[in-house]
Amino acid sequence: MNFGKWIFVSLVLFVVFIGSLVMLCMREDISLVSKDYYDEELAYQQQIEREQNTKGLTQKPMITYHEQSGITVTIPGGSTLEKGEMKLFCPSNARLDQHFELKPIQEQVFKLTMAKGMYRIKLSWSMSGKNYYFEDQITI
Repeated sequence: MNFGKWIFVSLVLFVVFIGSLVMLCMREDISLVSKDYYDEELAYQQQIEREQNTKGLTQKPMITYHEQSGITVTIPGGSTLEKGEMKLFCPSNARLDQHFELKPIQEQVFKLTMAKGMYRIKLSWSMSGKNYYFEDQITI
């Protein structure tokens, strides 16, 4: 019996298998949660304070999604809103992330065409000299 030929064939197949795995891994998209992740980590104490301010509110913001009308954001006392923003964060695909400015009205509707999946909605705003942060998630 000639085992040398089969050992050589198995080594060649193993090398081809490992090479194809390396090629597949190199094509995989590796996205961080945020492009400025390290800067956000340094300013995390301010984030904790914003979340504490939101917990102190008597009424929390409400976020609803309807296919026909889009996303409706209701911020209690929104007429006194100084500035604010809404970020739609899609953990599975960074290209689907979106950013919107909030207006000083209580209820705002954003008509969007969104791909199916899970989205995390991050609201940050300031009212009466205090900063607030609210996070919710929706699945489309």
